[in-house]
Amino acid sequence: MANNKHLLIVYHTKTGNTGRLAEAVISGANDPLFTTVDVVSKRAQDSGPTDLLWANALLLGTPENFGYMSGAMKDFLDRTFYEVEGQIQPLPYSVFISAGNDGSGALRAIRRIANGYPFTEVQEPLIVKGEIRTTDLNNAMELGMSIAAGLDAGIY
Repeated sequence: MANNKHLLIVYHTKTGNTGRLAEAVISGANDPLFTTVDVVSKRAQDSGPTDLLWANALLLGTPENFGYMSGAMKDFLDRTFYEVEGQIQPLPYSVFISAGNDGSGALRAIRRIANGYPFTEVQEPLIVKGEIRTTDLNNAMELGMSIAAGLDAGIY
């Protein structure tokens, strides 16, 4: 539909943990209750400025690598910043992180970069430490649902 809102989910996964979270986020965002939301999910290396220009909201998923976001996520942000500068309104976003440590370094870095885009954080980040459990997948599904619900309701 021409008036649908657009949710972009960009993520990077190497070991598969962030990929499992991404699948749950995508599943939640694609709940059939949300009839006015189009969802596109892409790996960070396959995403670019055109995707951000299309989006009305954004979810970023990354593993924690050496206390930072993944290199692929940083590359996505580097490759799109100047290309969309001045062309996007504040974009509602949230983050999901698969962390071996505490995820705080990755989150801090994403938040710092997000301020310059401009992205506006609208949901608490999901940080999963260690092994991914069923409750973590449920929380990831809820994150996807909450962003899609906000778009569907016209909140974002």
